[in-house]
Order: sequence, then C-alpha cells, then structure tokens
Amino acid sequence: MRPDPIQRLDTTFFWDACERGEFLAQKCEPCNKLWHPPRPMCPDCHSLEKSTQNLSGKATILSWVRQVRPASFGFKESPIVILVELEEGLRMVSNLVGDEPPEIGDPVEVDFAKTSGGKAVPVFKKVAS
Repeated sequence: MRPDPIQRLDTTFFWDACERGEFLAQKCEPCNKLWHPPRPMCPDCHSLEKSTQNLSGKATILSWVRQVRPASFGFKESPIVILVELEEGLRMVSNLVGDEPPEIGDPVEVDFAKTSGGKAVPVFKKVAS
C-alpha cells in the first residue's frame, strides 16, 4: 500500500480535499496566480492572502519514468511516475494507474488512491480514446 502523505499546516487543506475526492490548488487573491504544491505565500507576489480553487483534474503527460529494481517502498512493483501539465497550467508529479507505459502527450485525469492509513492521494489514469 502507498504510504500516507505527510501533512503540515499549509498542506492539510489539500490532503483533506483528496480524502473527499476533490482536487484543489491554492490561489493568490491579489494576483490570481494558482500554485502547487501548497505553501504559505504566493510564489509571485509573496502575498499571504490566499484561497483554494477546484481543478478540473484533466492533464497531459509531459514526461514519465519507472524505477526498475528494487520496487519502491510500499509497492509490489514500482509505479510509473509522471509529470503532468494540468488544464489550468500547473505542473505536478504523480503516479499513473496501471502497468502500461504511457506516451508523451497522452491525456489523463485525476483519480484518488487509498494509502496504508486510509488517506487518499491524487494519481492519474489514462483517458479512454
């Protein structure tokens, strides 16, 4: 099973949303910039005024890699690690569900995988063509 995410004061909103099946990013109120991963202040204007915004969960694979041996901790076989660009312009590293290697440019959508402690983390699955 996947290990639980490490929750911190600034990331709790994200992990709690994942458990509800929601995919969120932080948004700066003064400059409207979206960012991920969560952090205390806007990476552009350094404002502390922030809110959250629902994300579509739709993305495109930009790159991928798979560790051959040994398997990653918590997995029988190492997962496929992907870099995606979300529809909203954010980039994120996650896992691809399944064993079939992807193609660069494949469309994917977010899903949520359970962890060993009953939490949830965002993963992506290929969109059926």
